[in-house]
Amino acid sequence: MSETLHPFENLSLDLVMDAVESRGYRCDCRNLTLNSYENRVYQVGIEEDVPIIAKFYRPQRWSLEQIREEHDFCFELTEQELPVVAPLKDESGESLYEFKGYHFALYPRQGGHAPEFDNLDNLLIMGRLLGRIHAAGEVRPFAHRPRLDIETFGHQSVDFILQEILPPEYRSNYGQLAQELVQAVEETFAAAGEIRYIRTHGDCHPGNILWRNNNPHLVDLDDARMAPAVQDLWMMLSGDRFRQTSQLMEIVEGYREFFDFHPRELRLIEALRSLRMLHHCAWLGRRWNDPTFPHHFPWYATPRYWDEQILQIREQLAALAEPPLQLP
Repeated sequence: MSETLHPFENLSLDLVMDAVESRGYRCDCRNLTLNSYENRVYQVGIEEDVPIIAKFYRPQRWSLEQIREEHDFCFELTEQELPVVAPLKDESGESLYEFKGYHFALYPRQGGHAPEFDNLDNLLIMGRLLGRIHAAGEVRPFAHRPRLDIETFGHQSVDFILQEILPPEYRSNYGQLAQELVQAVEETFAAAGEIRYIRTHGDCHPGNILWRNNNPHLVDLDDARMAPAVQDLWMMLSGDRFRQTSQLMEIVEGYREFFDFHPRELRLIEALRSLRMLHHCAWLGRRWNDPTFPHHFPWYATPRYWDEQILQIREQLAALAEPPLQLP
């Protein structure tokens, strides 16, 4: 794994405040570093005003066109009065700024707590929100943002793991199983037939949902991309098959009030889970030169980690062989 200078080496709190003040604010030095691995995100205190959120993008991850396209999608959704936390615009309508080599955006602070998905009524509400988001997402495709595809999340992830980070003693076992998993994912997509790709949130897990006043607010569209609609639904499912079916029924009931759901996409759930698992493993390796990663993921690349990865791949192969979830 690379030992080169990591992208945020020179991003100090002083630089963060200078960047915010370059946009016309006056910082009061009450700053809080928020949880974020891919980018850097701070709550910045503002004199005689409420704090704002400053997000500094990881250099060379997205192009400027791709970041602006994310922002534009947020603005489309907020114009339809959807509870998506969008970046702030300046007087000229700009929302992406540059300061000393870093590109950043400013956001209003959004309060809230983690969603309680044991409450099926909350899943019904989420289904309605996602149905409205996807109705907007289908209007046009992303021009610059990529598609969630098997090549990037599957083949390229496995190739990186095998070539860059996998201990030699695991190469044969892990390599064979990972390649079998990607093949099973390809077969699952092929069996699903023609799949509609639309603009999606892309990373709609509970950590990107803030619940307040009985309503969800979606944050962090950093992973927005073209994907099957079910990509934004499956991460809200948990538990055994019976429980997931109950959860799915509530989500889809709310979803169909605003947008059509294609049941054939249900067979993609375990395939998408498999791609996410492989991509996450490779992502950790690609980011290992960033000190945040060894600090927060000290177990990564230990023998126990690879043993667990092999077990999870076996479990995913078994899950892909099972019939998909069904709606009654």
